[in-house]
Order: sequence, then C-alpha cells, then structure tokens
Amino acid sequence: MTITDRPEQKSSPERAPGNTLLAAVRNVLDRPLTSYHLVLGATGLLLVLGLLMVASASSVLSYNINHGNSYAIFYRQLIWVGVGLPMAYVASRMTPRHFRMLAYVALLGSTFLLVLTYVPGLGKNVNGNTNWLSFGGPLQIQPSEFAKLALVMWCADLYARKQKLLTQWKHLLIPMAPVCGLVIALIVGQRDLGTSLVLMAIMIGLIWVVGAPTRLFVAAIVVVGTIASYFVVTAQHRMDRLTNFVNPFADPSGVGWQAYHGLYALSTGGWWGVGIGNSRQKWGNLPEAHTDFIFAVIGEELGLIGSLTVLALFLTLAYAGIRIATRSTEPFIRYCAAGITVWIMAQTLVNLGAVIGLLPIVGIPLPLLSYGGSALLPTLIAIGMLLSFAKAEPGAQAALKEHRRPLFGWMSSWRTPGPSGRENTRER
Repeated sequence: MTITDRPEQKSSPERAPGNTLLAAVRNVLDRPLTSYHLVLGATGLLLVLGLLMVASASSVLSYNINHGNSYAIFYRQLIWVGVGLPMAYVASRMTPRHFRMLAYVALLGSTFLLVLTYVPGLGKNVNGNTNWLSFGGPLQIQPSEFAKLALVMWCADLYARKQKLLTQWKHLLIPMAPVCGLVIALIVGQRDLGTSLVLMAIMIGLIWVVGAPTRLFVAAIVVVGTIASYFVVTAQHRMDRLTNFVNPFADPSGVGWQAYHGLYALSTGGWWGVGIGNSRQKWGNLPEAHTDFIFAVIGEELGLIGSLTVLALFLTLAYAGIRIATRSTEPFIRYCAAGITVWIMAQTLVNLGAVIGLLPIVGIPLPLLSYGGSALLPTLIAIGMLLSFAKAEPGAQAALKEHRRPLFGWMSSWRTPGPSGRENTRER
C-alpha cells in the first residue's frame, strides 16, 4: 500500500477556545468552596484598596488638622481594620445557632444605643445629623450602622421560625414591620434619611426573598416610596439636594458643589487615572473625599479601569452572597445571607449612584472602602457570617478537610515509627 492509498485519519475536532474557557469557568463555579473563596478574595481586595485610597484621599485633610501628620486618618482606619478582622474571623467560626441566639441581643442592644443618641450630652451632631453617640474624647460610634446587621439577623431568625406560616400575609409583616418601623423611625428622627433608605431596602428585599405575593411586594415599595418622599418634601436641605440632582451644574458654587467636584474628579481620571496620590480634588475642593465620595477619588487616581475593577469586586461579592443563599437548605442561612447581600449592595448602589450623578446625595459610606469604623465593623462581621454560611454549603466541609489533609499528612510523615517501634527522623 502506498502512502496515497492509506486511509485518511480523521483528527478529533478541536474545541473552540470559547467553549474551553466556558467549561473551565463552570468547573471552577461548581466547586463546593467557590462561594467561600469569592467572598474572601473580593473582601480582601476591597479592604486593601480601601486602605490605599483612604491614605491618599485623606492625606491633605489629615495634614491640616493633625499638625503635619498626613497619615493620622489612615492610621485610625488601619486600627479599625485590625479590630474588625479578628471579629470577622470569630464570626466565620460560629454556627447559625450562635447567630440566632445573638439576634435578639443585637436588636435590643442597637435599639438601646439609638435611643441614647437622643440623650443630651451623649448624642453628637455631625453634618446636621444627630446620629453619633459620644463616650468622651475620640471614642464615638454610629449605632445606626450596627442596627443594619441586627435587623438582618433578627428578621432572618424570625422568618426561619415562622417558615411554615409565611404563606399568610400577616405573618410576613407582623411583627417584622412594626419592629423595623420603630428602628427606622429612631434613625429618621436623627435626620439620617440615607441609612433609613438602606434599612427600608433590607425590609423589601427580605419580603421578596421569603416569597411574598406580588401585590404585597408592590404595596411595600409604594409605602416605602411614599414615606421617603414625605421626608424629602418636608426638609428644605433634602429638597435642595433633589433639585441639585436634576441639574448638578445649576449651582456649582453652592448646593451643587460636592456633586460638581465629584463628577469633575471622575471625568479627569481618563482610562488609567492620574496616579495614586495625585488627586487634585482632595486638596479641599471635594468634601468628604475619604468617606462618602471616596469613589470619586478612585475614579480620578485609578481611572475608568480602577472604577470598573471596584464594580467587578462588588458584583463578585453580590454573586457569592446570592449563591450562598440559593444553595443553602437551611432557612436561616438563606434569609440571612440574602439580607446581608441586599444590605451591602443597596448601600453600594446608593453611594455610587450619588457619586456618578444618578441618585441624590444622601451621605452614606461605600462599604469596605470608605473611612469609618462604625460602618466597617458590622460590615466585616457580616462578611464573616457569609464565610460561615459558605462553609455550610453541600460538600464544603469535606472540601475543607481535604485542603487540610496535605498539611497534616506532611506533619505526620515527618516522624514515622520504624521496624523496632522507634520513630525514624527524616534527614533534612
């Protein structure tokens, strides 16, 4: 047989690069510890970026108010991170039973702290809102930030206990609506509408997660919208913000000053930004550059690429939270993971929407990035809870044991019993 007479060998069809990549992504997402690693990775990157940007955005202000120390505010944020990370680790080691035991304690404690802000001498007014609690000296906290986590835990425990009764509308709203309404009323009384809107978003999100009828869900949105509109219309400074939102360039030297300079910072960043530390708007032009408007400094110094990276990290965190909630068979985990995800994402959307001009400015921080211990600590505890819930996913515990086995296997093989019963030490 000549070479030309040989039968042709059919080569196996090559996989398209797109199909191979899609298969690889599916393989990664199907792993039992995917949610755990996504939460851990996204949170870690956001924390590192947040510390970097707080150091940059606060340097000028810190230099002016701390007698030449450009890193005083950054050092404080670093301390808060140092306090929050061990708390997140402890939360990640706890079980749902522990969280359910603490739910009522957290709710009563945060409500008590909210009431204390109305006590003269304890409540402190910051930027027109009496939502801070001062214990003397530099020690002060914002109880409304802790109330977000407390309400999520309490509502998740409540709905988990009433699981079989949630087909009745009264069990969906009572006692959840009155209790949440009381907490929100205390916060509205502090003139803090932004935090109140986030708590209302948590309420609506949980009502949707537990499977409320469409008409009840729509009714809840209408009620929340009506209440928010009332508080906007009855306060002149909120009306000014709403008017400025419609046209932020109408009064750039007055009410629109912050929105104008925030948009200017974003527009000058270009693709890659002006470089870390080189922001021009942080030199007194942009109010709250290291807190509520830190995303504007990110856009200016890191450009569009840096801004999209931040968005991608938050979307990753949202995906992981939804994945944990949908893969869990335990009602408390499902509701609590969903509530935490709604809370963090609602606060992120409100903050980013205000910075880029899509929403009115309401003055709430960007989770994990903005300066402030009162906002950072409950957020890190919530992240620790998500890590704990991720370890309860199907196959996650077995995968964790498999990951630990190589380490312990190496340690046990370091000293092995010899034929005479003695242990043989390996030569190094």
